[in-house]
Order: sequence, then structure tokens, then C-alpha cells
Amino acid sequence: MATRDGIGSSTSLSAAAGLLPRGGVRLRALVLIRWAAVAGQLFTVATVHWGLGFALPILPVAGAIALSALLNLAVSLGRPASVRIDDREATIFLAFDILQLSILLYLTGGLTNPFALLMLAPVAIGATLLSLAANIALSLLTIVCISVLGMVHEPLPWSGAPPQLPDIFQAGVWAGLSLTVLLITLYGWRLAEEGRQMADALAAAQAALAREQRMSALGALAAAAAHELGTPLSTITVVAKEMLREVEPDDPLREDVELLSSESDRCRSILARLSVDPVGDVSDAYTLVPLPALIEAAAHSHRRDGIDLTFESGPIGEGVPQTAPIQVRSPEIMQGIGNIIQNAASFARREVHIATRWTTEWAEVVVSDDGPGFSEALLDELGTPFISTRQGEEGHMGLGVFIAKTLLERTGATVTFGNRAGGPDRQLAGASVAVRWPNPVFKAT
Repeated sequence: MATRDGIGSSTSLSAAAGLLPRGGVRLRALVLIRWAAVAGQLFTVATVHWGLGFALPILPVAGAIALSALLNLAVSLGRPASVRIDDREATIFLAFDILQLSILLYLTGGLTNPFALLMLAPVAIGATLLSLAANIALSLLTIVCISVLGMVHEPLPWSGAPPQLPDIFQAGVWAGLSLTVLLITLYGWRLAEEGRQMADALAAAQAALAREQRMSALGALAAAAAHELGTPLSTITVVAKEMLREVEPDDPLREDVELLSSESDRCRSILARLSVDPVGDVSDAYTLVPLPALIEAAAHSHRRDGIDLTFESGPIGEGVPQTAPIQVRSPEIMQGIGNIIQNAASFARREVHIATRWTTEWAEVVVSDDGPGFSEALLDELGTPFISTRQGEEGHMGLGVFIAKTLLERTGATVTFGNRAGGPDRQLAGASVAVRWPNPVFKAT
């Protein structure tokens, strides 16, 4: 059986993933960057031409800069600056900047111009904003422009005869710029993509936590409502029974009174079920409860046909209280433990074993199954978002383990992933996830 590589979420995360859609680049950002580039180009040309006395082809150079400014004005006036543009438009936007800069460099010495390094700027901007395909297109365009500039360009403006740089030097400049373009594209895009993935994963984790908080709040509200309605409903039941005793069997109202009495009894039974709270005060969704009871409550909704959920609990060592430590019934624990148990049940062959152990120094929950276990290649990467071979299949997004680990760590726990040691018949093989809290709190007796 193939090994498993990730944990699926116990909630539907498709909506959570949609919280941060790829809406493209904000137009205002690119417009401001281009205005900064236009201002820098004007300042540089003025300094070199009039300040340092190097003769530039001022009209063609000014025309290239004016073209960039006019295009920026047209773009700014045509649409609101706050609008987002897609990858295609942003790629065209930056491609124009590359071509415009190439024209300026062609007029002023090509790769012998020290400002040739500015060809890297649009590539660096694209690496942080655009998709991989768009970045590849921009990098190829930049390399083509650099190659052309290395072979064809106007002489470098100079006082007297321009310096004649060796061909090997110009080839080295070309190679250095080209390699830098590739490195910026690959590394820059990868780092930016990891940042975007982490933001998406955190948004999904927050969505899962919010859902659990809403469910906890709803349960507490239902229990509190049941508690408050119990007294008036009991009064209604008593009155209905008294009316039933006084109404004659042949009275036309007899049937209505019997219905009222039966329905009031039914309501009382429903409210009794709602008001049953094994963890304490129904008005508080964050009640302190015994840790084994909390774990069983988290596992309740993740039972599957054909998979046995077995529970074990007890102290470890001498002098340890026999009574289980108490823990806050928080949505983080319910959601995190629930994710882990759901994953174990989805991969188990017959059984998921949940052991709760404690000492005076720590309390631990170990969820193990008899499934294929975690892939050794990805075992060290578990806890990183979007790590799953099931990602994109049947709603699996590779976020379950990240969500579980993130939520449980918020409660002060450490989460450790591993595989059980297999016996001679491999019956003990499977995955094992340990969640440990330091300094357990025991209920005073």
C-alpha cells in the first residue's frame, strides 16, 4: 500500500482558499513604479548631459522617456488606479518597460553603459508579483534585449573618443546580466510564491478556527436556551396535565388538550437532550474539562464505518494523580485534534488508537493508526502548507496538517509526526501523531 504524504482537513476548505484569490496586481503599484522610473531617467539624463558634459542624443532619449510618461498617463486616466489587472496585462506593462529601457541603452552605449544593470529592475518586480509563466516570458525578453544590446548599439557618450572595451569583457557583462536575470526569476518568484502560499494557508486556518468557534458558540447558545426555556415549559406541562384531568373524555377539547400535553412532553425531552453538557457550565464554551473527555468529544464526529476508534488513558510513573488533567475546551483543540483523528481514520485499515497519557510535567495525546504511515521523504516537511500528494483531489488542499499543527501550537502544545515501528507481521505499522502540552493542570480534590 502506498504511503500517505499529508493530512486532509476536517472541514471544507475550498471556501477558505477562496479568501485570497489571485486577483492580479494593483494598477496603482505599477503606475507609481513607472513614474519613479521616469523621474529617475530624467534626472540621470539631465545630470549626465548638462552636469557632467557628456553629449547625449537628447531628442531621441527625451522622446523615449516621454513615450513612457504618455503611456502612464493614458493608463492612469483610462481606469481607476485601484483596479487590479491580471497577469497578462501586468506582463505587457513590464515588457514595455524592458523595451523602453533597451531603447535608452541602445542610444547610450548598450552594455557598456553602467546603467545597463537597470534591465534587472522589471524582472525583479515581476518575480514578486506575477506567475511563473509570466516571469519566464519577461526573463526571456530581457535576455533577448541584452543580447541585441551586446551586438548593436550607439557609441557610449564620452568626452573625446569612447573607450574600447574588449569583446571578452562585454561578453562577461552579457553573461552576468543573463545569469542574474535567471536567478532573480527563479529565486525571487519561489520566495514570493512561498509567502503567498503561507498567507493562503493562514487564511484557511483562520477560517477553520472561525467555523469551530461558531459551532462552539452555537452549541453553548442552544444549551443555554434549553436551560432558560426549561422552567416555562415545565409550567406549561403541569397546566396541560391539570387540564387533561378536568376535561371529560367525550369533551371536544379532549383531543386538543392531549395533543398539547404530548407535545409539551416532547419539547421537554428535546430540551433535556440539548441541555445535557458533560463538560460543565453550559453558558461557557471554553469550560475546563478532563483531557480524555475532550479528546473523545473531538473524535465523535469523525467515526467511520469499518474503522474502530479505541481510547486509552492513564498516568505514567509513580506519584502522578490518577485523575486526568483538565484542559480548556477551546475551538483550537477541537479543530486540531479533530483534523488529526479524521486523517488517521481516512488512512487506517481497521483501527485508530487514541492514547492520552500524563505525568506531573506534561500531558500527551497520541493518535496512531494501522495505515500505510507517512512518507519518509515528506516526514520532515509536515506542518508546511500545501504538502500533500492528494492536493487538488476530492477537496484535499494539503492544508489539514498545517491547520492542525498551527491551531494546536496556539494552545501551547508541540506536535510531532512519525511512524510506528512495524512488527514481524507489520500489524503495528502506521502513522503516529503526538500532541504534548507542558505543565498539566489537575483539578483540585
